[in-house]
Amino acid sequence: MWNIDLNYREEFQTSFERLHEKKQVLQTSRPLPNIALHKIRESLSIEWTYNSNSIEGNTMSLRETQMVIQEGITIKGKSLREHFETHNHDKAINYLYSIVNEDYNLRSIDILSLHGLVLRSIEDDFAGRIRNGGVRITGANFTPPNANKVPDLLDELIDFINTNPLQLNDIELATVFHHKLVWIHPFFDGNGRTVRLAMNLLLMRSGFPPAIILKNDRKKYYEALNQANGGNYQKLTLLMCQSLERTLNIYINSLPGNDKEYVAISNLVQEPNMPYGQEYISLLARTGKIDAYKEGRNWLTTREAVEDYMATRKRKR
Repeated sequence: MWNIDLNYREEFQTSFERLHEKKQVLQTSRPLPNIALHKIRESLSIEWTYNSNSIEGNTMSLRETQMVIQEGITIKGKSLREHFETHNHDKAINYLYSIVNEDYNLRSIDILSLHGLVLRSIEDDFAGRIRNGGVRITGANFTPPNANKVPDLLDELIDFINTNPLQLNDIELATVFHHKLVWIHPFFDGNGRTVRLAMNLLLMRSGFPPAIILKNDRKKYYEALNQANGGNYQKLTLLMCQSLERTLNIYINSLPGNDKEYVAISNLVQEPNMPYGQEYISLLARTGKIDAYKEGRNWLTTREAVEDYMATRKRKR
């Protein structure tokens, strides 16, 4: 079960350092104004629900998700299940915020409780219960373990996370947990949404905001999970870093006096004396070489991020 190739780690050191620096900026800026915090958390919770449900095939748009959660509106043409999925995920996020703190230790009861909320009124017979039969995952390159092994594997994983024998950093630990819980596939249904909730317990206890994997990255996400089945965590770590960078930037951009301006790369390359083209800067963004994040299908970065990268390259020469 613990096939974890750590050869990728050096490649991500710059990203890890940048993300921890941003977390530090956020922590030293606290307390943020309550109204600002509330609005960001509310907005991110809607995005989180929309993206996580969309990855699993829910057809609600972001605006429809907002209307269901905030206004209690029933959306014409959307199934009852899709409405329950939207309400349930929002309730699961609230539960997650209620239990997480800096001293939090991962517990199986919390994973089961999150799953219970995710599937409430959808599959009540299975909600919050470990599967007792076999499952297959369409498009995956593995078959989840036999149901009889699931309780022990789950206990092993939780012990691994809480003892951290490989001394992984917070982001690596959440990434490995994310994959291993998908691999164990402890439930008949609702595994993906539960995993993406539970892994944020590990990030948020460390002071990070939630990492939200975007619907637009669905194909990349499934490819990354398939690679991790062979022990290669490179793609999944990159995706996790990018998801975290985005939410960190959303918080930092709301800070008073923040002067960083993130712009679409297509606009940045129009600026005077920009030595790189759009394709190259996009590659740097996609591979985590520069401070950048994704909104929809567009990559955003800053002139400062590109200049920092240029300066680093010159020093290495």
